[in-house]
Amino acid sequence: MNLYDCLMLSILLLIFLIAIATFCFSRISVKYIENKMAKEGELPPEWDKGIGARITMYAMVIVAKKAADVSPVNDQLILRYARKKDWYLALFFLGSFVAFICVSAIAYYLYGSE
Repeated sequence: MNLYDCLMLSILLLIFLIAIATFCFSRISVKYIENKMAKEGELPPEWDKGIGARITMYAMVIVAKKAADVSPVNDQLILRYARKKDWYLALFFLGSFVAFICVSAIAYYLYGSE
């Protein structure tokens, strides 16, 4: 197996990892946090109906453990309700995506259009 095959196999495996990480983080962490937020009367953002862009924002807030001054999501409530396992799931979610981008960039640099 040469380097090209290894990179392509890595990209394929990382795509599956991203799918698993997204499913787990959104179903376990985001659902739990949004249920807690709904009890306080804070609903998910209206602009994010169906596309799920808030999931990445939730993950970044949880991993950084810091609320931004200006944010389209309620960082304070996210931090209040985030559990330890949510941090691990957010790290898995973001880490798998960053690994995919890095491996894809290396593959493109080495074997992209010439």
